[in-house]
Amino acid sequence: MSYDSYVHRAKAGAPGSPILFVFHGTGGDENQFFDFGGRLLSGATVISPRGDVSEHGAARFFRRKAEGVYDCDDLARATERMSEFVAANRDRYESSTVLGLGFSNGANILANIMIEKPGLFEAGVLMHPLIPFSPKDRKAGEEAHVLITAGENDPICPVPQTVALADYLKRQGDTVTLEWHGGGHEIRPNEIEAIKTFFTPYGV
Repeated sequence: MSYDSYVHRAKAGAPGSPILFVFHGTGGDENQFFDFGGRLLSGATVISPRGDVSEHGAARFFRRKAEGVYDCDDLARATERMSEFVAANRDRYESSTVLGLGFSNGANILANIMIEKPGLFEAGVLMHPLIPFSPKDRKAGEEAHVLITAGENDPICPVPQTVALADYLKRQGDTVTLEWHGGGHEIRPNEIEAIKTFFTPYGV
C-alpha cells in the first residue's frame, strides 16, 4: 500500500520526529483536524486522510448498515487499508513514534486499528468512539496509551459502550484515561485540554 493511497493532507516534521494521524468524523474531510493536529505537536509530521467511503455524499472510513450497525466486512477492509497507509507514511517520514487522534467515525477506525494491529500506534486519542461489538482479546503484547473523551448524554455513543471499550483496552494492558463532559456528541473545551495534556510527553 502506498503512502498516498488515500486523499490526504500532510505537513512534514523533522526526520525522526513523531507522526500524528488525524481522522475526521462522518461528513468531515482531511481539513477537519489538520490544523488542530499541527498546533498540538508543532514539530511532528501530521497526516490527515479523507475517508474513502461516501454515505449520501458524506465521507466515512468504512460503511455501516444503519446508525450504530457496522458493515464488519468493510470495517475489516478499511482497517487493513488504513494500517498499510499508516505504516507507509511512518516509513516515508522516518518517524520515531506513531500517534493518532480521531473523532466519531475517525475514532472508530483508529480504535479498530489499535485493536487489530497492536503496536502500530503508540498512543491514540479516541473522541466519542463507538465499538458496538465485543472485540477478541489481542494476541500480541504491544501496549498503548489511550485517551477516550466522551459525552455523558451522547445519543450516538452510549455511556455503557464507551466504558466497555475502555475496560477492554485496559484488559489488553493499555494505559487508558477517560475524560467526560455532561453533553452529547459535541467536542467541549475540557476535551481539548485533556488532549493537550495527553500529548505533552510527545511534544516536539
